Amino acid sequence: MRTTGSSTQLSDAKVYELHADELIRFATGIVGASDAADVLSTAMVNALSSKAWPTVTEKRAYLYRCVLNAARSSMRSGSRRRLRELRVVYPESTPPTETAPEVWAAVSGLSPRQRAVVFLTYWEDLDTAAVAHRLGLSEGSVKQHLARARAHLRRKLDD
Repeated sequence: MRTTGSSTQLSDAKVYELHADELIRFATGIVGASDAADVLSTAMVNALSSKAWPTVTEKRAYLYRCVLNAARSSMRSGSRRRLRELRVVYPESTPPTETAPEVWAAVSGLSPRQRAVVFLTYWEDLDTAAVAHRLGLSEGSVKQHLARARAHLRRKLDD
């Protein structure tokens, strides 16, 4: 279920219920299906235990940033990196049929932030302003990450 705006008056459980589906899709777009649930649960624990959480007015945007940070942390781990590389060669889940495997392989070579920007732009069909808001970035930063990601994808896919 998608909602917009602030969710400061809602219980933590209700905030999670409202945003869990889109956050798990977001995490899946960054780290893959097998690690997405772990990333989301880490992000939720970090968000809910944060001293700032009670005063956060844009809980949805805060949770997106927490998921991105948890994804980065997950991706830094050496063992997870090896597993991720194996998943590129031997995918555990099938990407949507309209997306070619070489595209998924090229996307897996992007940085976590670039992957997040690409996912929100193309899979979630968000404009630059919405991506910037969700990730807590400036629109210029989103455009820069998207341009770098496109250049990387162009190089990989033209080979």
